[in-house]
Amino acid sequence: MLIVLIGASFIGLSLGILGSGGAILTVPMLIYGLGYSEKVAIASALVIVGTISATTALIGIKRKMVNWTLVIYFGGPSMISAYIGAWGSNFVSGSTQVIVLAMVMLTAAWKIFRTLQVQPTNKLNRLLTVLQGIGVGLLTGFVGVGGGFLIVPALVLLGGIVMSQAIFTSLLIIAINSGSGFIKYHAILQENNQLLDWPTIILISLIGIAGSVIGQYFAMKLPQQKIKNAFGVFLTIMAIFIFSQNY
Repeated sequence: MLIVLIGASFIGLSLGILGSGGAILTVPMLIYGLGYSEKVAIASALVIVGTISATTALIGIKRKMVNWTLVIYFGGPSMISAYIGAWGSNFVSGSTQVIVLAMVMLTAAWKIFRTLQVQPTNKLNRLLTVLQGIGVGLLTGFVGVGGGFLIVPALVLLGGIVMSQAIFTSLLIIAINSGSGFIKYHAILQENNQLLDWPTIILISLIGIAGSVIGQYFAMKLPQQKIKNAFGVFLTIMAIFIFSQNY
């Protein structure tokens, strides 16, 4: 229970403050903290992160901070490719997926440590936005990662929107991708007679939603770069731990 409370709180805070990081934290917590198999953990993470992201995105919709054009150009292709990524995961082992997740963690940490300040452009790059959406969707479906650490800077650089709007738009896209990927994952689990732990999933989602709302409240008041750097260090440590468990 303590693992669930702490883990779910960090998942929500990460999504609320940074607009990313939820699934990267969720999958390891479910595997190494609660003993889930890799594929059940990924499917569960898609539900948890999708639910938290969707709920938090409602705040952005209410504040008119969601860019619907980018939801279509980025979210549409990524939703389709998330389903394809989930389908492709059926042909590899769970340990392979977790190793890919660890590599994604290191990539996310590297992007954080670069500390580049992304600046909005003045024009939407539709082609690159669609292509990036496809790539993020495949990643979401394959390893259950929402891809917020890729979505947020992509929306700023390719879509020409400010960071605050990119975070809320990212959360909505994560929710869409997670839902699409889960549809296929659920079918795969049923074919293999594997069940999800719905009471735990619901509990983590509720705690995560509370953490995300709190994170949104403090997002503009906290030192963003220091938080990102600390998150980057944590991701690096977790990635090394995952590699050590799978080799």
